[in-house]
Amino acid sequence: MKQTKIEQIRNIGIMAHIDAGKTTVTERILYYTGRSHKIGEVHDGEATMDWMTDEQERGITITSAVTTCHWNKKQIQIIDTPGHVDFTIEVERSLRVLDGAIGVFCAVGGVQPQSETVWRQADKYKVPRIAFINKLDRTGANFFTAVTAIREKLGANPVPVQIPVGAEDEFLGVINLITMEMIAWNDESLGAEYETGPIPESMMDEAETWRDAMIEALSDVDEAIMEAYLAEEPVTNEQITTALRKGTIDLSIVPVLCGTALRNKGIQPLLNAICDYLPSPIDIDSAHGIDPKTGEAITFEQRAKEPLSALVFKVSMIEGRKLSFARIYSGKLIAGSEVYNPLLEKKEKLSRILQMHANRKERVEEAGPGSIVGIVGLKDTSTGDTLCTMDHPVILERIDTYEPVISIAVEPKTHADQDKLEEVLKKFTTEDPTLKVRTDEDTGQTILSGMGELHLEIIISRMQREFHTDVNVGKPQVVYRESIAEKTKGTGTFDREMAGQTHFGKVSIALTPMGLGEGNRFVSALAEEALPANHLAAIEKGVMDALDSGTLLGYPVVDVEATVTEIGTREGQSTDLAFSISASMAMREALSNGAPFLLEPMMAVEVFVPDDFMGEVIGDLNSRGGKIEAINPNAGIQEIHAAVPLSRMFGYSTSIRSATQGRGNFTMKFSHFDRAADK
Repeated sequence: MKQTKIEQIRNIGIMAHIDAGKTTVTERILYYTGRSHKIGEVHDGEATMDWMTDEQERGITITSAVTTCHWNKKQIQIIDTPGHVDFTIEVERSLRVLDGAIGVFCAVGGVQPQSETVWRQADKYKVPRIAFINKLDRTGANFFTAVTAIREKLGANPVPVQIPVGAEDEFLGVINLITMEMIAWNDESLGAEYETGPIPESMMDEAETWRDAMIEALSDVDEAIMEAYLAEEPVTNEQITTALRKGTIDLSIVPVLCGTALRNKGIQPLLNAICDYLPSPIDIDSAHGIDPKTGEAITFEQRAKEPLSALVFKVSMIEGRKLSFARIYSGKLIAGSEVYNPLLEKKEKLSRILQMHANRKERVEEAGPGSIVGIVGLKDTSTGDTLCTMDHPVILERIDTYEPVISIAVEPKTHADQDKLEEVLKKFTTEDPTLKVRTDEDTGQTILSGMGELHLEIIISRMQREFHTDVNVGKPQVVYRESIAEKTKGTGTFDREMAGQTHFGKVSIALTPMGLGEGNRFVSALAEEALPANHLAAIEKGVMDALDSGTLLGYPVVDVEATVTEIGTREGQSTDLAFSISASMAMREALSNGAPFLLEPMMAVEVFVPDDFMGEVIGDLNSRGGKIEAINPNAGIQEIHAAVPLSRMFGYSTSIRSATQGRGNFTMKFSHFDRAADK
């Protein structure tokens, strides 16, 4: 396969709130670039990128999918990400390796909760973005309200480069503010053909006003445009395009385009914008990492002649086989060669390198900087690991993960399922860092913990469909935390003979409660000479191990400061083991005496409900222990913001449907842990 020059590559993600139209936009991009020869519709369960059975049945994206297409001599590598908050890790790890992104917004809903979440994730990784206002054909669509919401809710600087002609069922096309032409699409060709023509006279004043606003915004990022603007001289189209690219890449502006993907309008200009405004790999920062031996910072230019550095950002189990997705930052990956994983200090062999198109694969012999590829053959490497060479070891920045908030108990239905269950769960946890598995010591049950009800529901469904493993499932359980309300002390003494040696250690610890969300802290009040460093490390390990399981219900303990106040030693008998165990004993005593209490996960809930049903919905939220934080009216729809305990939100989707005759909907995401109300 011919290698694409790195300057011609665009690595982009498509991100948004659920049901804003991300996958529909992606399907049109694939169709108009010739990558697919049929438009797959989400509502028909035929979307190319939603290839999993659960995705097709539910009409949602669950796992991020990678594909490659070409437009205007550019190679566009696309990751279509999920919009549901339960799968936010898929967005997080995709944004970590992308150079640019398209934020898709519904022209009716504007900036919705999950679109705000993914926008903040893109801010964290400094990813340049284009905004696409979709669904302009929908009743209640308003392009300008959506642009205002992007500015006010996201703190971005949206710069429209198009405005719509008409709206709702009278949406006809768009006006290109750079060339000052109207673009209209041919419905008979499924939008593949379009015409440019003069702007309708009735819209000329509005178009000129918005073009002036665009040039004024660009004058802040380009001196030549600033001079022309102040001198009231004409600005060329090339100057505008150059300034838009510069402002997008340095994150000072967000170009805004519009259309309706489902009606096949607006996609070709979006493709042009991807090529013109979003960066190639060499337009952004080089690969930064650290030397695993010295801890010193290392920088590799994104060139094939540099040493290899690649980040594995996702692991999938497709047809039972492990497929690793990697972004190459420098050097080359060559099929059949060996690579080095510095975190595991292991060599791994690349059996095959694949260019991906959703779940379809094309073998390639090598891949260079800027490429996003699938790799077969990595046995131990997992999400967030770096691939490099032994001669030039480097560890790239890892990917943040999230703590689960909800659990279910599962047990195999038959002996045959028992044998498969452990192996299947191991595959799932390899693939998904937000899924945790443990065995309950009291009941012997296997406990799965995840990001939400849908997350765990999908895991159970995949277990049955893909791996033919049937399980009985218990009711969802909330994952709590524990803390203490009072200052307390504890002392532990360990004095025992083991394997012919006496181990002795005595530790006294003072526990102090900290503020909510401050985490745990370990402190020593002893003089350095009073306790060797290795013994102090053993005590700290004992303390932290004890915090993994509280004295109330065995949940992790948070927001406490543990201070070592006193130790007891014996010549020749004080060992690391003794200090670690005595520290754990001291912690158990202190935790029991500190007025322990439960912390429960609080969810940030946003409910969208017609005016007629608002009173009933607010009453229901109050009955669930929710606190109403804000109510925002929005074109006949009330947007209710509330904080509600997760334990009271099970089954809420059914309740809101019945309370609003199916017209209300909601989203929720984890907000924080707060003291649980007494049951």
